[in-house]
Amino acid sequence: MQDWLSKSACDLGRAIGAGDVDPVNLAHAFFDRIEGHDLKDKIYARLTKDRAMAEARAASQRAKSGQRLSVLDGVPISWKDLFDTAGDGTEAGSKLLAGRVPEADAVVLQNTTSAGLVCLGKTHMSELAFSGLGYNPSTQTPPCVNDASAVSGGSSSGAAASVAFGLAPAAIGSDTGGSVRIPAAWNDLVGMKTTHGQLSLEGCVPLSLKFDTVGPLTRTVEDAAVLIALMQGVPVPDLRGASLKGRRFAALQTSVLEDTRDAPLAAYETAIARLEAAGAIVEPLEVPAVADALALAGPLLPGEVYGLWRDVIEAQPEAMYAEILERFRLGKEFSAPDYSAAWAQLDAARAAWDAATVAYDGVLAPTAPILPPNLKRLNADGVYYKTENLLALRNTRIGNLLGICALTLPTGVPSCGLMIFGARDRDTALLRMGMAAEAALI
Repeated sequence: MQDWLSKSACDLGRAIGAGDVDPVNLAHAFFDRIEGHDLKDKIYARLTKDRAMAEARAASQRAKSGQRLSVLDGVPISWKDLFDTAGDGTEAGSKLLAGRVPEADAVVLQNTTSAGLVCLGKTHMSELAFSGLGYNPSTQTPPCVNDASAVSGGSSSGAAASVAFGLAPAAIGSDTGGSVRIPAAWNDLVGMKTTHGQLSLEGCVPLSLKFDTVGPLTRTVEDAAVLIALMQGVPVPDLRGASLKGRRFAALQTSVLEDTRDAPLAAYETAIARLEAAGAIVEPLEVPAVADALALAGPLLPGEVYGLWRDVIEAQPEAMYAEILERFRLGKEFSAPDYSAAWAQLDAARAAWDAATVAYDGVLAPTAPILPPNLKRLNADGVYYKTENLLALRNTRIGNLLGICALTLPTGVPSCGLMIFGARDRDTALLRMGMAAEAALI
């Protein structure tokens, strides 16, 4: 039974379909693992055991009668604590939302439930999803699987930890500036930032309506592709036969290599060599629009998020972690004309990016230029917190600003990911390239 806990979600689904695994026993195995784990309370905000066992029993009956709803029917997964769960708390890692219990599931959760998936529970996260580090002194800070003294990355910190520590086969998180990809990379997982608008945000506690996206954290690209399709309510794509031979990739030079630490840079260079050995063509590429887009993050993101949260925050600012509160309040520095002008400039940067990259199957970069920061130092050194948070998110936020999709893959070097940017609304094509790249990196 213990080997179930290390299998991919799709492998578990196939085992259920073959009659080798019963969904009820599988759910019990994960709950036993969770409840006996020393890090349970640092990873899970709350478990939804009654719901999960009812869903598992229904999945078991469907499996026995040959009426399974999807390949993942009966497979349990975890959910970041900003996805509404009917009758169970959804507090987005903030005391500002303590006691908040929604009446309905988020749409993406409704869709996976309709596909037979089992909801294990809700995972801890950065407060209101506004940090790439995963440090949350207001609730809990999940650790990195590779370094118990370091943070796991945010804001989907508990989501990544739940999979990395074997407490869920897969997890669902959100990504506004890197919040799926950073914790995925730091915990040696696959993480997908979907194109904005591909997956419904209805029933998700928002950070930024313009930049929020939903995405999976998984052990394999196959799992990510299946979960995205099920959350979207569309057929699962066939990614078989993916190959890197003759595929053209751009190795982005603009901004993404600046101040990159030795380990991530070495892992990135080795990953590129492996892609080339598998037949990929990799060419260096400068795209000045990337720097232009990064310069616009200030007026765009803080302005919107403070506008969304101002009344709630200012009614009880003492309830927030000071660093997150300060980051929200940066939005006061930007006017409506600043915001409008920034969007016009960003639209131009997006068009320039599209023109510069249209001939490539993907654009490569290190997922994060740094390794997971030390928790004690983050707590004691405010300057260190700010610099590491901004640097951690620099490369990933390019994808959010440019409105494209992005995938991070483990490189085989602990806490070092390879990121592949894909074209806007070409998520399935990116996943197909990801399948081939995954095989080359193993």
